[in-house]
Order: sequence, then C-alpha cells, then structure tokens
Amino acid sequence: MREMAYDTGSSRPKRSLCPSHSAAAPGVRGVRDESTALCDGAPRIIMASSNQSTFSFPSDDGTALWVHRWLPDGPPKAIVQIVHGMAEHGGRYGGLAEALCAAGYGTYAHDQRGHGRSVSEGEELGHMADSAGWDRGVSDIHLLNRHLAQEHGELPLLLLGHSMGSLMLQQVLAQHPEDGCGFALSGTSGSPPAIATAGRLVARIERARLGKRGKSGLLNALSFGDFNKAFRPTRTDFDWLSRDEAEVDAYIADPLCGVQVSTQCWVDLLDALPKLTTRANLARIPKQKPIFLMSGSRDPVGDMGKSVTQLMDAYRNAWLTDVEMKLYEDGRHEMLHETNRAEVTERLIAWFDRIVEQARE
Repeated sequence: MREMAYDTGSSRPKRSLCPSHSAAAPGVRGVRDESTALCDGAPRIIMASSNQSTFSFPSDDGTALWVHRWLPDGPPKAIVQIVHGMAEHGGRYGGLAEALCAAGYGTYAHDQRGHGRSVSEGEELGHMADSAGWDRGVSDIHLLNRHLAQEHGELPLLLLGHSMGSLMLQQVLAQHPEDGCGFALSGTSGSPPAIATAGRLVARIERARLGKRGKSGLLNALSFGDFNKAFRPTRTDFDWLSRDEAEVDAYIADPLCGVQVSTQCWVDLLDALPKLTTRANLARIPKQKPIFLMSGSRDPVGDMGKSVTQLMDAYRNAWLTDVEMKLYEDGRHEMLHETNRAEVTERLIAWFDRIVEQARE
C-alpha cells in the first residue's frame, strides 16, 4: 500500500478549533418530540428504531430534506455530518455510521435535494433546482449543520463529504469554516482540467436542447461513461466505483442510485468547480483548520490521485497547517465501499478521534 501523508506545520494548535454551537441559522427550528407531526415546518420523525431514525428537515426554500440519523447507545462524544455524492443517497452510509456509533460518534446524513427521498412531489430524481441548485445544496448543508449544532450543544462537529459532496464541502470550507472542527474529503478532486471548459459549453448546449430538467445521455457518457474506460474490459457500467463486485451490484440494484442528473445540475456543478480552488477562496479558510483528503490511487474522479495531490498542494501553498492526504493503492472511487473499507474506516475514525481530542484541549 502506498501512503502519502503531509503535515505542513511543525505543531498543531492547542486551542479549541470548534466555535460555539449554540446559535442556529435563521429560520432553523429545533427537533420536536418524536411524536410531533410536520404541521409548522419543524423536522418530523419518519421512522425510528433503537438508535437509527430518519426525519424530514425543511430547507430555506421549503424543500423537505430526508435525514438519516444514527446515535450510539450512550451519549455521543462528537457528531459527524455526512454529505453524499451525485446519484446516490445518505442511506448508503449505514455501514460507516454503525462503525462511527461503535466509536462513540452520532452520525447524520441527509439525502441531497433531488436525490434519495429528498425529491418533491411531481419531480424526478436527479434535478436539484431550476436555478442555483449547487448553491442551494451548499446552503442545505449549512442549515442542517446549524440545526445539529443547536441540537447537540457544545459537542464537536465534523464533516465528511464524498465525491460531489466533498466538492460542496470545499465551498463550505471557505464560506462557513465554523461549521466543523475538521473536514474529511473522500473521492475529491482539485482544479478542473482545461477540457472542463468545453464540458461547460456542452452542458449548456444540452440544456438548450433538452431543457433544464432534461437528462442527457451525452453528458452521462462524458462523465460516468468516461470514468469506466480505465477498467476495460468491464463487467458493469460502474466498475469504476469499487473493486468489490458485491458493492457495485448493490449500487446498481438500488433504484435511488445511478440515475442520470438533469442538464441544469451539470451546468451548476461545472460552473462551481473552477471557483473552489481560487486564491481568494483558499484565503478564506482558517490556516489551522484540519482537513483530511482520502482517495484511491485509481479513482478517475481524482485523476488517479493526481488531482487529489494537486488539491493537497493548493492547500499547502495557501499556508494551511493541518492537512493530511491518504491515497490507497489500487483503490477506486468509493473507498468506503471498497474491498479494504475496514482499513479505510479505521483510519478515518482515528483522524476524527485526533481532531476531537485536539478540540477539547
């Protein structure tokens, strides 16, 4: 296994990295008792078991976000907020959540708008919004985060984003760095290549041809289809996700996974990417904010590790002092669903433990 780890600072800060979590964002209401119905916009419990439940959380534009919650048997020592990627949903992180609960962490993962069960009546999977879907998605993350901060008082909050979710967290890092004591980015990437400019043009042409809510086979082929080429001969269209065939088959069998997203979703995503690693954006990130980059060395989203390394260098050049990177040899896009996911999970929890301990000093 090849490990790449960087720590650009000789010592880590001893002060608390967590801001006060007592204030909620405007318009965010606290969670009601589990028997409360959604009659005034407050979160509503949908399903509950001993330590797993789901509830509906209202975003600022009225979109109902489906939130998965896993809590340990005893009081949690910290809270982890998970942000999933494109064409999947928060429920896929149940295995990770169980491991986090065993380690003492409460875990939340919402289905992003247009994904999973966060789809408005009459809408189709894969469409986030007619306009500003990316920014609305980033706002959803922040609003839920402020609700969790209010719900769990002074407990440390950590964020984990995968793929598109990790890219959104790159924006949260600059806009709302106070949302977390630490940010873990899985299956992420750095500045888009020059060819991405052509992709933005193609996305606009496809939007003009098919409409904002239309689904483009061309855009899907240029993204997901292209990702799979490196693994020919392929068994499925999603071999690029993981070496674990059972995990790939489970993804394909899940009706909430693998759907094509709308042309507007692609336009919003491709427009957002160039801004994430600009000098101005990176300058807004607190220099001592802990960041953990984790990816497979054969993840096409991260350009087989090259783009992840480029992101690491960008953070280092911005004088961020607590950044680590882990590339897993031969791992593909979904390291948390890979053949060595137990090792990946253990490493992630160890990083969380370090940040929580540091936050309490």
